[in-house]
Amino acid sequence: MAAPLYTTASGLLWHAGKILILTVGLPARGKTHISRALERYLRWMGVKTQVVSLGDYRRKTLGGAQSLPSDYFTLGEKTPETIALRQKVSDGCEKLIWDFFEQGGQVVVYDANNGSQKARQALAEKFDKEGIHVIMLESICDNKEIIETNIRNVKISSPDYRGWNPDKAVEDYYGRIRDREQSYETITETNWPFIRIFNVGEKIMVNHIRGYLQSRIVFFLMNIHNRFRMIWFARSGQSLIEHSYKADSDLSPAGWEYAEKLREFVAERRAMALEQNGYDPSERRLVIWTSTRRRAHHSAWPFQTVQSSMSSLSLNSDPPTITDEPITAHKESASKLKVKVIEKPQMSEINPGVWDGLTPDQAKKFYPEEWARFVKDPYAFRAPRAESYHDLSVRLEPVLIELEREKEDLLIIGHSSVIRCLLSYLIGLPASEIPAIEIARGDLLEVMPTSYGVHSQAFHFWDGPGRLVVTPDGEDYLSHRDETNFYENWAEDTKGKKRMTTLDIASLSNVGEAYDMVH
Repeated sequence: MAAPLYTTASGLLWHAGKILILTVGLPARGKTHISRALERYLRWMGVKTQVVSLGDYRRKTLGGAQSLPSDYFTLGEKTPETIALRQKVSDGCEKLIWDFFEQGGQVVVYDANNGSQKARQALAEKFDKEGIHVIMLESICDNKEIIETNIRNVKISSPDYRGWNPDKAVEDYYGRIRDREQSYETITETNWPFIRIFNVGEKIMVNHIRGYLQSRIVFFLMNIHNRFRMIWFARSGQSLIEHSYKADSDLSPAGWEYAEKLREFVAERRAMALEQNGYDPSERRLVIWTSTRRRAHHSAWPFQTVQSSMSSLSLNSDPPTITDEPITAHKESASKLKVKVIEKPQMSEINPGVWDGLTPDQAKKFYPEEWARFVKDPYAFRAPRAESYHDLSVRLEPVLIELEREKEDLLIIGHSSVIRCLLSYLIGLPASEIPAIEIARGDLLEVMPTSYGVHSQAFHFWDGPGRLVVTPDGEDYLSHRDETNFYENWAEDTKGKKRMTTLDIASLSNVGEAYDMVH
């Protein structure tokens, strides 16, 4: 999506050919997490990539674990019915791989145990004969804490255990692991390129990795982990001069009020979310990323101030209530919040160029030809002396890598154009939809990465200048909106195009969805 600027005659990038990545590893070693993360990153780079999951295909064709024969996952002799079912799943996955390559795909990640050296050797030889580069990707884990965490994550998010008693789900998964350990064969063959990851990023070993794309795959895998963490996104507060990209103005009075409200709500919501997932908020630090623009990093200032009492805040309303539970403990945690604020210059808003300070109607009037091209392709079009969303995505690539590396809870306070790109990466939206994502001031978007996707929720916590207001007759408008803040408001002006709201973003998450309106 972001990096490539050309394709070869075959439609493949960087003359890298077609690549099949075979995952190898015991259950609960993070193979699915690694596969999905790699798919997300390669798609962002513009590489046509697909994960073929044996487990997903098996559930789709045969149903969940409870509908399978009792000897399906066990060792030893199997009934003819079970043998036929396993072969059906294996052949179906292989067909999906061939179909994707024949349709112009470049990289397939085959997410399966592939624990038998004989079986994976035969599979690799079959694809190698057709000119497809094969890479073995083995995930080895001897850290019991990581394995336990992986099992708990699978218990929560795996479709196999939907509706199961949690303890029984964990016990069943441990049984699968014990059976696989008896027959598992680690990679010892050196005739194939391989990548061996220890403890999901603790150490990495490579063999015969060649070319730019394969090297980028290794680079990405060196930066990922599967530790539990939560990510929040929020827009910066309103500034004194909203209409000018060049003017690095401070927050307006309403902007400071917004920043205080954001700090209060994030502290409460974070404490509640962490406690629901079995973590003590006081033992975890919150890292905050902002741009170097005043209105962004000043929106994070209230997080760093020493709070003498909740009544000292310059707010005229009571703190928001998320549920009917008492929030005294969450207020207390807000005053003890451990915070680290980092300013990142790459997270500056998109440069509007000659359109700086213009309303959409003015841009259409003064630059009719450019406007026509912009409406046709808002993602790739670059106004004179401006940045396109493609340019912004390329600029943000180092931030994406740091996003994958970050192991602590993260709050990103940024400009709507930047948040659009980062969200599209995490959720996997196509590039064409980035400019139409509405990031409303006063919404907090919560993202929790899991092995099987992303769980996201959206919370509304503030009404004020710049906030989208919906009238009883269904019409909507931005209260006190500065019409000349072109790119920050473009998503709300995409007349005739599908607008992606915060609610839409939450509903696109792969695991669960919710939208809580908090006043």
